[in-house]
Amino acid sequence: MFANYFNKTPMPIFYGKAVLIDYLKSISTPESTIGFVPTMGALHQGHLSLMQESMANNPITVVSIFINPTQFNNPEDLAKYPRTLEEDLKKIKALNPEIIVYAPAVEDIYEGKPASQAFDFDGLEHQMEGRFRPGHFDGVGTIVKRLFEIVQPTNAYFGEKDFQQLQIVKKMVAKNKMNVNVIGCPIFREPNKLAMSSRNELLSPKEKQEAAIIFETLSKAKEKFENSSAKTVTEWVQKAFENHPTFTLEYFQIADEDTLLPCLRKNKNRKYRAFIAVFVNKIKLIDTISLN
Repeated sequence: MFANYFNKTPMPIFYGKAVLIDYLKSISTPESTIGFVPTMGALHQGHLSLMQESMANNPITVVSIFINPTQFNNPEDLAKYPRTLEEDLKKIKALNPEIIVYAPAVEDIYEGKPASQAFDFDGLEHQMEGRFRPGHFDGVGTIVKRLFEIVQPTNAYFGEKDFQQLQIVKKMVAKNKMNVNVIGCPIFREPNKLAMSSRNELLSPKEKQEAAIIFETLSKAKEKFENSSAKTVTEWVQKAFENHPTFTLEYFQIADEDTLLPCLRKNKNRKYRAFIAVFVNKIKLIDTISLN
């Protein structure tokens, strides 16, 4: 259904895909492009920067707000994920009331019992997050493919904090021959350089401040990688977190940007990136940094 949420300026908000599809057809021309920003809500400045990038390059911008159950392998994680739709809508309207919002229910997306499609991402799904979250990237591939089919975007914008996800979405688009340009955008950070994330809302002020160690460690790892092996840098990172009992390091990996395979021996012709996942009081925070 279409709803006007605010009295002063109507903002196009849709809860059903059929009405959204009809609306997009009614406002599109052969020349117009559609920019798309898929989100799970709890919007922060990083999300808003993706919307700004879309608006700068497309006459039509669509934002989806949908907490996708099939990409959560932990029911507790799904249950505690922030749900802030009313605040999200206010932020979007303040940015630009012409942004089109799609905020569907699970039934509108999955038309029955939520289930993931099985994907082959040529091994990208077996590294980092894929090792620790079975089925996660099948869920990601399923929802992104479904949203692309509904919105039919020309350009889709994703933050580079979830770099593995970005590479997997690009692979999914290529393998399914979807006509979507997938664009990675820079990471937005808190004043203490913690990568902005919806999960940051679950941190206490003290935890959020102390989490500055994540980017500090990544920055030092980048310096060390110039003259040290990936193995040496990895061991240094592991020891650094052993000295901070507030944090539990799930993984640190230096990997090839294209294949996401671990770096065993440096090759000057390859691009490398460091990936990290840390738990703070059962809250998982991830980050990444280019090493080239």
